[in-house]
Amino acid sequence: MMKTINLHNTVYDLVRTAPELKGILHDLGFTELTAPGMLETAGQRMTILKGARLKGIEVPVIVQTLRDNGFEVSGLTDADSQPEPMDSCPDQKTADAASFQKIPRIELLKGYLTRLKTGDDLSEIRNEFVREFQDVDASEIMHAEQELMAQGTPLQEVQRLCDLHSALFHGATRAEKLARAEEAVQQSLADRNQGLETAASGSSRKEQAARLMHTEGHPLQTFTRENEALTEKILEAGMHPGPSRLAELRDTAVHYAKKGDLLYPLLKVKYGISGPSDVMWTVDDEIRDTLAALDQVLVQDRNAHWETQVEAVLQRMKEMIYKEQNILFPITAQHFTESEWQQIYRDSRQYPVIFQVTPATWKEAEADRPSDVSVLSEGVVRMHGGTLSVQELTAMLDTLPLELTFVDAADINRYFNEGPEMKAFKRPLASLGRKVYSCHPPKVEPMVRHIIREFRNGTRDEVAVWAEKGGRPMYVRYLAARSKSGEYLGTLEAVQDMTFAKEHFLRNTQS
Repeated sequence: MMKTINLHNTVYDLVRTAPELKGILHDLGFTELTAPGMLETAGQRMTILKGARLKGIEVPVIVQTLRDNGFEVSGLTDADSQPEPMDSCPDQKTADAASFQKIPRIELLKGYLTRLKTGDDLSEIRNEFVREFQDVDASEIMHAEQELMAQGTPLQEVQRLCDLHSALFHGATRAEKLARAEEAVQQSLADRNQGLETAASGSSRKEQAARLMHTEGHPLQTFTRENEALTEKILEAGMHPGPSRLAELRDTAVHYAKKGDLLYPLLKVKYGISGPSDVMWTVDDEIRDTLAALDQVLVQDRNAHWETQVEAVLQRMKEMIYKEQNILFPITAQHFTESEWQQIYRDSRQYPVIFQVTPATWKEAEADRPSDVSVLSEGVVRMHGGTLSVQELTAMLDTLPLELTFVDAADINRYFNEGPEMKAFKRPLASLGRKVYSCHPPKVEPMVRHIIREFRNGTRDEVAVWAEKGGRPMYVRYLAARSKSGEYLGTLEAVQDMTFAKEHFLRNTQS
């Protein structure tokens, strides 16, 4: 049975329907079709008829050759067999010919990703890629991912490509000619050190990243040292995949959390670089969840299938290290400002130390630390943690499911929030401006004085008391409020109705 093809359809669509057409068209003179990525790029804009005009191939010859190979030709008109008029749009013809002869590297990269998506053999594509490219820049990978998503490719599909095209890029990056991911990680770290010694500062993304990685205390230095330590632990876990080794790897979640909190959002929101951020973030979460699930498997149930899963997640972790060092970090080095890096450095202090990699002190960031002094102007309160209008700040404090009282350093009642509608402890506004002791009965006053005295002396920072009020369990906390330098500023009382917690645990106990 003969196949019918329409000469007005794109070459890409025709070849995907009938793959044997690729060889037939090549023999007819469409030799560019076998070049890597050509079919997926120019082939999606080129028809056989348009290509025949550009290549000077007679249409009747094409038609006869197709029929000889078992194809029925449709869509052909008398005009299609006529030579193209001399006055046909020369600019467009030149542009079409150029696009058929030479494809921008970004289009070729997208073509490779498209082929991976449609199931073409990875090893074959890798060989073509290595043959055609001497190096590849991180920004080209980034733009390829973003354009795929902009053209409607779901994030989930791009994410599935992430590990595949990472393996593909391993073989073609200038700094990396090794196929195995383990060797790729080691080589990329070695090349980073060599690149800093030989390159002019700031002359490329990777050189910028290398400079920051060698800046004592810089966040990229800390990230890189964590990756170096993680690489060793991955190798150890691969050789001895026992419970303790796997548990150690779960600290990777902190490393991924820092990327997710400090790097990805800034790239995506401020600089519009969403492709690698979204894709890598998804892979981070999957690796973290897989490690947690594997760690929960009982020792007696850790069979060959479990070991295969461990090997797979270790491979993904090695791939992620490579992508961070060669794609993510160079991109951040190129875009982030000095002040943004300093803020990332300060925010990084919130996270625990992992893999025994204690962050060094970045002297420039410490010297340029912003003032913690809060400022009130035109109804706006500017604080270290952000900016709120007085109305927003009031609403926020009143929305908290807590009854709050603040007593200043002179033991004067200064503030009550509105708190829950039904308050456990009544706090008349008339008591504001008075000593806190006047609000407590004589038998309680000594205890209040004792707590505040210890807060002021610095011997205690918190006192917690459980009480019952109207049949409801109440959790009362007294907290010392201090400045950054440790100066006592006052006492905060926070009262929380814990009925919801009591009911929750009773339900679980009964069930």
